[in-house]
Amino acid sequence: MRSDGTGHPDDAPGPGGSPDPFGFPGLPLPDPGVGGVVPDPLPRVERALVELFGEPDARASVTFLGVDPIEVLRFIRPPEPREAVPGDPNGPGGTSGSTGGPLVSYVTLGMSAEPMSDPAAPVVDPARGPRAELVLTLRPGTAPDRPPIDRVLRPLAVLAAAPRVEGVVPAPGASLDTGEALWPGAPFTAVLVGEPGGLVPDVPLPPPADPVRFLPLLPMTPNEAAWKRVHGAEALRELWLSRGIDTRDPRRAGAPLPG
Repeated sequence: MRSDGTGHPDDAPGPGGSPDPFGFPGLPLPDPGVGGVVPDPLPRVERALVELFGEPDARASVTFLGVDPIEVLRFIRPPEPREAVPGDPNGPGGTSGSTGGPLVSYVTLGMSAEPMSDPAAPVVDPARGPRAELVLTLRPGTAPDRPPIDRVLRPLAVLAAAPRVEGVVPAPGASLDTGEALWPGAPFTAVLVGEPGGLVPDVPLPPPADPVRFLPLLPMTPNEAAWKRVHGAEALRELWLSRGIDTRDPRRAGAPLPG
């Protein structure tokens, strides 16, 4: 996937960021205006994230030619008392019982500003249509040699801009190829789109707009992505589970594939 990025994606998200003037809990968005135009949903989306995770400890913005900037927010989450099952980033309830260190969640902000639509559609509805943001959760550990996972912000921003740049509409079970390593030295060059509604609940918007859904991303090695293309997303998730693969481990090797 290519993009005419003109921002500074090689910089890790810096601390802080401009304050959100709309970030007051319980502040309603105005009703849709004339013609069914939905007010900017991004303040409501960010407010929902802050209420769930707390304030982001860092954020960065990537700008693409002809497209509004895409932000990536970083949230540091405490270790879970019980881990999610391997290959399922949507929440606790797994089997290992090991905390494994804090989790880092990267969430895009800007993809949901407009509904995603079929680029071949003769008429584009400015209000109706699916809206989504992307979520990538990793457990980097605390060792001094931890991978430079903050550099994932550019690939995430590229994927979030794809609906407007290339007409690519991500859906659960789809593979998204970044065309580059997710971060320097990473063995992952693609992600599997998971089911929404687990880690981050949908954010409702005023009618007639669809709610904003948060799509979790699971990193895949090139071999895993090729195997998934043949056998399907569910088969890959079952393979990860049977091999004890935790897709949130940035140091993991690719799953051994059946012959």
